[in-house]
Amino acid sequence: MPVRLKSIFFVTICCTLLFFGQRLLFATEAPLKIVTTQTLFADIVKQIGKDRVEVKYIAQPKFNVHFIQPKPSDVRNVAKADLYVNAGLDLEAWSDPLLEAAGKPELFRGAGRNLDLSKGVTILNVPTQPISRSQGDIHMFGNPHYNMNPENAKIMAETILEKLKEIDSKNASYYEENAKAFVSRIEEKIGEWKRLCGFCKGQEIISYHDDIVYFADFLGLKAEQFIEPKPGIPPTPKHLEFLEGYVKANNIKAIVMPTYYPKDAAEKLSQRVGAKVITICQNVGEIPGTEDTFSFFDYNFKQISDALK
Repeated sequence: MPVRLKSIFFVTICCTLLFFGQRLLFATEAPLKIVTTQTLFADIVKQIGKDRVEVKYIAQPKFNVHFIQPKPSDVRNVAKADLYVNAGLDLEAWSDPLLEAAGKPELFRGAGRNLDLSKGVTILNVPTQPISRSQGDIHMFGNPHYNMNPENAKIMAETILEKLKEIDSKNASYYEENAKAFVSRIEEKIGEWKRLCGFCKGQEIISYHDDIVYFADFLGLKAEQFIEPKPGIPPTPKHLEFLEGYVKANNIKAIVMPTYYPKDAAEKLSQRVGAKVITICQNVGEIPGTEDTFSFFDYNFKQISDALK
């Protein structure tokens, strides 16, 4: 065999062995066990960690994340976890008791294996005055529904990347490559979503709960009135009467809500004023066809675009 062909053959064999050696190493290494509180967080971790992570989540997407009751299986999963990923702030009041039940101090709030994804995110509606129960369910650290803005998905991805690199440094370049691909795709989709909903800027919507503010902020929507007269307080006939006049006076076309709130009040208001009731998902997988970060936002932006045309 000529020397040149021998060299090419040798290089090819080496590259092949390197590739399969890396795959074999991945196959023999145990993946990181990661528990997230929400489905969106789980998907972003999977997008970055891929076959180096085994991800489970606590909150089923069809339920309001405020009121989750963790199961014994959740306690067992957390007890085995290498990393616990959560929203931080005060959204998941059940999170700390769950961690205490699992009895793994390195996962407790503020510890090295507890990843708070609110870090680096600009939090909206942070109270500037003393709060009381008379105001309803006010979040003392600001509105915690920052997952509704895709710009924040990029920040969360960077936070997850840095933590994965910290606890599994030998695979840092692998995580960096996956995170770069995820962020690149999100940026491409953000341009697409902005074009789809460009005409929505300045329009006003009514939401059942104040979980829509980051979504509205991303699109330049107004969202100042809610079906709930105060956060967490069911609507009264008097409040619905006020909203009827408000919707008519401001030519509001859409009433938005997730799947898990009762729709009676919104549908009654819709019948009176003609505004359309639409579902804006709060969780990945909340309805069929929203099983990952991209399809989740695809669905929500199409819903609002169709409603406001």
